Parts: sequence; C-alpha cells; structure tokens
Amino acid sequence: MNKLKFIAGAFAVSALLLSSLKSNAQTTEAGKFQFAIGPNISIPTGDVKPFSGFSLGGTGRLQYGVTNNFAVTLSTGGDHFFAKKVPGTDRRYSSYGLIPVKAGVKFFVVPNVYIAGEAGAGWEVLEKGFFSNGQRKFVVEPAVGYATRRWDVSLRYESATGEHYNYGLFGLRLGYAIF
Repeated sequence: MNKLKFIAGAFAVSALLLSSLKSNAQTTEAGKFQFAIGPNISIPTGDVKPFSGFSLGGTGRLQYGVTNNFAVTLSTGGDHFFAKKVPGTDRRYSSYGLIPVKAGVKFFVVPNVYIAGEAGAGWEVLEKGFFSNGQRKFVVEPAVGYATRRWDVSLRYESATGEHYNYGLFGLRLGYAIF
C-alpha cells in the first residue's frame, strides 16, 4: 500500500510541476553543455527492501547536446537508504548509501519529453565508514522525463547488481540547470 501511495504522489507532483513549467521546443542544443543538480526521492526494491523504506539523494548531471534531440550524459551523486527498525526491538538496521558514476544518453521523442538510459558503477557507503567493506555494483538506470531549458523532472528506476546483493530504486528526480 505504501508503494502505491508513493507512486501516486510521485505522479501527482510530476503532473503539477509539468503543468507549471513553460514549454520550450528545444531543450537540448547541439554543441552545448548543460550542468544540472537536483534531489531524488525513491523507494527501494530487491534485497534492500526489508531493511529500508525510502531513500533520499542528489544528482549532478553534465549533458552535451549532440543534436537538438539527442544528448550524452555523465552523472554522479548519491542515495541514502534510511534504515527500518529491527522487528521486535528499538534498534535500527545500519544505514548505508550508494554513490554511482554513470554515462548515458537522452533522446527527446517529442519536444520536452525524453527517454534516457545510463550505466556505470556504484560504490556502497556503509555506516561504519566511507566505503568500509562497501561493495561495487553495476548500475543501470532507465528513465522517462520532461525537461525545459532549466527544469528536468523524471521518473527513474536504478538497478544496482553484483557482489552478493542486488537491489534498486524507483523514484522521482528533479533537476535544475545551473548552466
């Protein structure tokens, strides 16, 4: 039930943001760079779901317009998984995070609406210390979104696989281009 509420809320926020943004026919310019930063909110899936109910994070994304409808991307950031309580106790599981570095593509199928895909590596950051016994993951992220010259709203799924545990994130990303 919580997943349905989250998904419904994510779509509602997306619809409100999309309806308030001014539409521009060209959202990626050929031969131009763009750098955007923004927050992510997600629900965990896979092996991490029993230990975490949601995650918050942020992303920095560099985009280069190959054509007016196609761009290549390079992004990094981080997601923090907020730990659930251990059943029957007042303790929480250890918190942790994931720091991905990804490269990808973004294709505008109609003005302002795009599909994107990124792949790369992610490193787990554990509560005991930065990368302390953390595992490397292969990270893949498909997304669908709406972008103007400054704003970018997308629904994304990020899959992290390898070294014992496989999990993912389904969520909403909001980006603002600072140049």
